[in-house]
Amino acid sequence: MVTGLIGKKVGMTQLFTEDGAVHPATVLRAGPCVVAQVKTAGSDGYEAVQLGLVEARPGKQNKPTEGHFKKAGVPPTRVRREERVKAGGEAPKAGDQVNVSIFANGERVDVIGTSRGKGFQGVVKRHHFGGGRASHGSMFHRAPGSIGASSFPSRVVKGMRMGGRMGGGRTTVHNLKVLSVDLENNLLIVEGGIPGSPSSYVVIRKALKAKRIKVAQVEKPKKGKK
Repeated sequence: MVTGLIGKKVGMTQLFTEDGAVHPATVLRAGPCVVAQVKTAGSDGYEAVQLGLVEARPGKQNKPTEGHFKKAGVPPTRVRREERVKAGGEAPKAGDQVNVSIFANGERVDVIGTSRGKGFQGVVKRHHFGGGRASHGSMFHRAPGSIGASSFPSRVVKGMRMGGRMGGGRTTVHNLKVLSVDLENNLLIVEGGIPGSPSSYVVIRKALKAKRIKVAQVEKPKKGKK
């Protein structure tokens, strides 16, 4: 059984529940995807599938890539990702289609994407340093402070938190709750925000370390009280 698929971030919105609570949510266009290759433990050492996102404009392909998709009997896709297969489930085959129906309302998912690049940033924004005094004349408002001793070890140790490029890397957000699944339009609405800008590609998978969903319990009246 395939546990994830490729999607696209549409944007953010908010949903209201029956009790009037508001939930910030992200709309994802999840799939449909096709299985372009099946990897087995015997030939590759692990079990996984290569998924391709079906789009209106797949893009140009070279001859080796065209032969790769022709062997699977599926149309060429521009965006491809590899996803592990859950043990014990039905083994997928090349050419099978995977859509948003693998998810259900209330389920927990992990979303993997590329965060927005923010360029060169200082330690206050990049590492959440507190900064110095804000009073007039302090000269130490957003400075990093000491980065090492002079006598020993006479160098800056590895891993020192300093200013540098921020964002633009692979980011995973865990345990997002699925609020709604739209099978007709291949839309998935999850609670909270995800990395990346609108129209960026993401991978949506079933949560690896899913949290237990809390169920509201009705308080029982104590004995002797009506």
